Amino acid sequence: MADSLIRHSPLEGFAPRFAHMPESGAAQEEPFVAMVDLWVDPSSPGASAAARALGVTALPDTASTTATAADTTVIWFGPDEWLVTSTTKAPEELESRLRDAVVEHGGAAVDVSAQRTTVRLRGAHARDVLAKGCSIDLHPSVFGPGTAVQTMLGQAAVVLMPLSDNGTDYRILVRSSFARYLAEWLIDGAEEFGVDWSR
Repeated sequence: MADSLIRHSPLEGFAPRFAHMPESGAAQEEPFVAMVDLWVDPSSPGASAAARALGVTALPDTASTTATAADTTVIWFGPDEWLVTSTTKAPEELESRLRDAVVEHGGAAVDVSAQRTTVRLRGAHARDVLAKGCSIDLHPSVFGPGTAVQTMLGQAAVVLMPLSDNGTDYRILVRSSFARYLAEWLIDGAEEFGVDWSR
């Protein structure tokens, strides 16, 4: 019976609508990214063990920062909390690897992959689109690669990460229940930069 189960992303069916967005502000879902909430005392051996398990030098210890290695991103969520994402590891594998690293040190790791989906926003006007509904300073001089913030985008709570140093590439993590709202918001926000109905 389990073999017949098919995963559906929160934005399944949105690809044709995203295809009409201008290249200067184009969105695309990156579905099924593994996400694990990690809790551990940053001064404990568990934090170092978790970093080694993920292939990063250390877990980020400053607000609004990330650490990356290969397919993995570690996002600072609090003094002893991180969100770990991976585009290639299975959620169960990522959760197990982190739990093994921290459990002996009072830490915990929980698979939360179903809570959110990921949207990539790219193009020359990507920052302009985000600025319509985001109150943080998006200028690349203060918000560039290696940073991440929890903020509001329109009416949706998101985790926003810049991937380029010129404000043309962003990854947006949004709760599954708000994913369709956010997709509609991005489509509407990019409309002034041109809509290609031929695609």
